[in-house]
Amino acid sequence: MDTLLNLRAFLAAARHGSFSEASRQMHVVPSVVAKRVTELERTTHSQLFMRSTRQLVLTDAGQKFLSSASALVAEFDAVMGSMKRQDGVLEGHIRVKMPTTLTVLYLANIVSAFQSENERITMEVVLVDRTINPIEEGYDVVVTGLPESYEGVTDIPLCPLKRIVCASPAYLRKQRMPEHPRDLADHDCLVFRPKGPSWQFESPAGPISVDVPQKLVTNDNYILFSSARAGNGVAVLPEYLVRDSLRDGSLQVVLSEFPLRATWLKALVPNRRERLPHIVAFTDWLRRHLANSPPWDAAPDNNPEATTPAGNAGD
Repeated sequence: MDTLLNLRAFLAAARHGSFSEASRQMHVVPSVVAKRVTELERTTHSQLFMRSTRQLVLTDAGQKFLSSASALVAEFDAVMGSMKRQDGVLEGHIRVKMPTTLTVLYLANIVSAFQSENERITMEVVLVDRTINPIEEGYDVVVTGLPESYEGVTDIPLCPLKRIVCASPAYLRKQRMPEHPRDLADHDCLVFRPKGPSWQFESPAGPISVDVPQKLVTNDNYILFSSARAGNGVAVLPEYLVRDSLRDGSLQVVLSEFPLRATWLKALVPNRRERLPHIVAFTDWLRRHLANSPPWDAAPDNNPEATTPAGNAGD
């Protein structure tokens, strides 16, 4: 059990970048965390962290060890959880990464309902808007609209995410309406950093890829939405976020004859975790509530202006 405690201390220190914050999360003093990590380094014959007065930084050896340590601790917790299940009631812990805007507006209700139905499930839900390998960063499930896939990780499609190229009428009165994706070279473009400035379109002649000029770059879709409404440029935004603005005319569709390449919301699950009962239950729950009729399609009166997401907005 000492080794397990040492592994938990290492994972907490790696996640928070300091012994002090890790100790707060583990409800021990910092010297205990430091001692456990030192013992683990002695056991592995490797230096896992570069230490300074300000922060801890994983060494190459520590980075390589991180995914294996995460998997070992997760497997132990899963086995213990399955042993404790009674009367077929699910138990276990699920660490989930989700996109911020989509979660604040819609997915939070789905996750909350899942936990209400499964009272013995504990969860940690982290809102992050960048590509994440769940094995390397210790997640059981990563919900994302980004295209990346990873070795040892299963992609579970949840539902299509329609995206719209749009701009405000005020902006389009100042700048000529683009007629072809290549015309975007002469426009102010508002770019979602995780997807980058290369915008991918479909056309009767085949796919078209254009690198757009970047007037604004952010990892926050809500900032892009607000900036587009303010007349600052052309943006690619999820349809669930702009539906009402397209309806009331404060945003206008651009390049309607050149649809963007399809994007899917998906769940990334490490192969070692995907058959665990509580993980299966959670991913099945997501599919059940998203696949056929996602909540944003059933919410015609959604008004994103009435909601102010905190932090970074969703992919």
